[in-house]
Amino acid sequence: MTRLGFLLDSETCIGCHACTVACKSEHDIPLGVNRTWVKYIEKGEFPDTARHFSVMRCNQCENAPCMDICPTSALFRAPNGVVDFDDNSCIGCKGCMNACPYDAIYINPETNTANKCNFCNHRVEVGLEPSCVVVCPTHSIKVVDFDDADNEALGILRREHLAVRSPEQGTAPKVYYRGADEASLDPLRTAIRGDGLIWADVTPDHPTPPTDEADLIARTTYTTAHITTWKAKVSGYLVTKAIAAGIMFFASLMVLLGHADQTAKVGFVPGLLGALFLLVTGILLVADLKKPTRFHLVLTRGNTSSWLVRGAYILGIYAVSLGGWLLAALIESSQILSVLAVPVAVLAACTAGYTAFLFGQCEGRDLWQSRILLPMLLVQAVAAGGSVWLISDVLVGMPEPTVVRWITIGALTASGILVLLEVFGDHSPHVAMAVRSMTRGDQRKLFLTGVLGGLILPIILLAGSLLFDSAATTLSFVAGASALVGMWSYEHSYVLAGQSVPLS
Repeated sequence: MTRLGFLLDSETCIGCHACTVACKSEHDIPLGVNRTWVKYIEKGEFPDTARHFSVMRCNQCENAPCMDICPTSALFRAPNGVVDFDDNSCIGCKGCMNACPYDAIYINPETNTANKCNFCNHRVEVGLEPSCVVVCPTHSIKVVDFDDADNEALGILRREHLAVRSPEQGTAPKVYYRGADEASLDPLRTAIRGDGLIWADVTPDHPTPPTDEADLIARTTYTTAHITTWKAKVSGYLVTKAIAAGIMFFASLMVLLGHADQTAKVGFVPGLLGALFLLVTGILLVADLKKPTRFHLVLTRGNTSSWLVRGAYILGIYAVSLGGWLLAALIESSQILSVLAVPVAVLAACTAGYTAFLFGQCEGRDLWQSRILLPMLLVQAVAAGGSVWLISDVLVGMPEPTVVRWITIGALTASGILVLLEVFGDHSPHVAMAVRSMTRGDQRKLFLTGVLGGLILPIILLAGSLLFDSAATTLSFVAGASALVGMWSYEHSYVLAGQSVPLS
């Protein structure tokens, strides 16, 4: 067999969970996580009600986004077409969990590595069927062999119109559903109600879409919980990276404006701040890994299709450029600073913006697929850099503070316009739910803090600093601090809201 998939027959499935138990036994899977599980939904009103079962698992995608984003190729395609994993290569970055649009990947709490259904490849390779296929009492789980013309499941697939989950994601899933109710395959059309689940307590990690009752056509009565993977460290990384990039935009601008001879103020101070915040960015990234001692594998075993790896290269090159900038400042060479100004500014833009492409590889998080994200990251870097520049002005008297105030006001205003476009734009159901979570749901306070404290208040304070010279430095300091705190708050609401929409 060379290309494999599953046919899951909901018409004959009795919801017995034998597949789940067999899978856990076969792979010694810890409690609280699953490679396969049975989702129950109920429809109708008493006495005309019905319960529907659907088996959930990895879809063995032809265009697997988890493989693209994995920085160390710990997720790879086996010769038989199965997407398999290698525990020895995984660094626990959790990128694959956000890339998967099916909630099929989890972090094994015993190994701290990403695991998923691998089609029982150790069995398939010796001619055996997956354990779930063997144990299913109604033969509702069938192996599809796309290269075997006599394969039973392939014959059904050719004769009948079968459903797949989330075809709009373009992953070309190879798990097909026969007779599945549409609501059981669409996590946005069903929700856990107030009286909870059967056989399980509802936790905050259980999938409940932030939607209106009118959009629901069924209730979920049994499913599994899925944790939020990227949290405060990722939000913090977005801010520290923006500062590290933005401060050097202003340093380069000052050199181009003729201040290269002030090597301490346009060379050493911003260069040191940029390097320190870049260091903090790296620390946050490594600290967020489930296997932080393996972080070097990103460089030694890097998958160059992953923007985690490309981003690491960009950060590394940017770090070298900052080293050159600091060296030029230490030897008081205005000529070298002038030569480095444009390349450093370009690398700063790359550092600020690459995360848009990384988030773009997270196919499971539609909010992060926005075309607005790249310009947002760039203007946020300018706003963050301007804020730190104005805070530094209180201590060392940085050059051209008035110019920096105007540019920062412009960056904050542009950020506000982009936020409005994000909130009030025309969205898909997934994005609309994420925006609702951010603006009216669990992240509302963070979002409002980001808008009011990170955009509106700093703009007012900076405008005041332009009008009142005597208080300009103080107002600018407060504005800069408020902008940075508000930026983290907005980023945190954005990161969490993107992960709030259920996928299974």
